[in-house]
Amino acid sequence: MQKQLILLGTKGCHLCEDAERLLQELNLPYQYLDIIDDEKLLQRYEISIPVLLFASTDNTNELCWPFNTEMISHWLMHNE
Repeated sequence: MQKQLILLGTKGCHLCEDAERLLQELNLPYQYLDIIDDEKLLQRYEISIPVLLFASTDNTNELCWPFNTEMISHWLMHNE
């Protein structure tokens, strides 16, 4: 069973749009969370978005920008 992916970003962020395109290229299902809607996420990730992480974990294993499809695949393979 594949873990649920979360992409943290915010509206108007061109890097976040690039990260979404990479996930779509890999045909990976993900949930997009806008950090502006959560004060804790905003404080933690304000200058590091986009960030890819798994839902329902302690979120200590994050893939922070910059990343590409190869890096995403490698990260997923080593975190199943």
